[in-house]
Formats: sequence, structure tokens, C-alpha cells
Amino acid sequence: MTPVIVDSNVLLDVVTADPTWGAWSSRSLERAADESILVINALIYAEVSIGFASIEALEEALPPDLYRREHLPYEAAFLAGKAFLRYREAGGARRSPLPDFYVGAHAAVAGYRLLTRDRARYRTYFPTLELIAPDT
Repeated sequence: MTPVIVDSNVLLDVVTADPTWGAWSSRSLERAADESILVINALIYAEVSIGFASIEALEEALPPDLYRREHLPYEAAFLAGKAFLRYREAGGARRSPLPDFYVGAHAAVAGYRLLTRDRARYRTYFPTLELIAPDT
């Protein structure tokens, strides 16, 4: 099965037991883990790390035997920059996190699926990307 990049919003929903999205994210993450390889990159790792006091606690939450760590391809960096430029030209706010564009570009360039609950942005800027998102 095609690997799945797990967006930080899904991981944070699970570790914080988010009252709105925790159940959906937990079920979706379990399903993806049963069907395919789960992938994270350094940006996802950094975003999730905010919720942990130590690297040991983060490593326990994101064990390398469950979450394959991958470097960001340079092709993904180029695609992320172009998508972010389109976003800015369409009136997007500067404060929008460029990491979201890197995550989407990484999945698109690698031919992976993306587990996220941010359907609108990824669908707009990466229309061919296969999403696992609410209402899919």
C-alpha cells in the first residue's frame, strides 16, 4: 500500500486527546497504520515537539519503528515554494505556515497519501494529492 505522511494536526489531536478531532484522528491513524507505512519528516517532528517537555517523551510518542523518518526532497522544496507563491498571490496572509506547503509537496513529490484534517489548503494547492481527511 502507498505510504502515508501523517500531518502534525492529526498527531497532535491524538496526543492531546482533542475533544473535537481526537476520535477521528485516532481512528484514521490506526487505519492508516494497519494498511501502510506511516511517514513523518523533520517539519512534522518539530511541530509535534511543541507538546513535549523532552525529546525522550517525543520519541516515545513517535517511535521510529512506527513512523518512518524521511528527509524533505529538494523537489518538494521547489514545489512548496511555488504553491506558497500561488497562495500569497491569491491574497493569503504572510503568517500562514510555509511548513504546511512543504508537507503537501513532500507527499506529492514522493507519490504518498496524506493523512490530515486540513483538506481545503491541500486540495487547493496540491489537487492531485490523495488525501485521507474528514469526509473522504
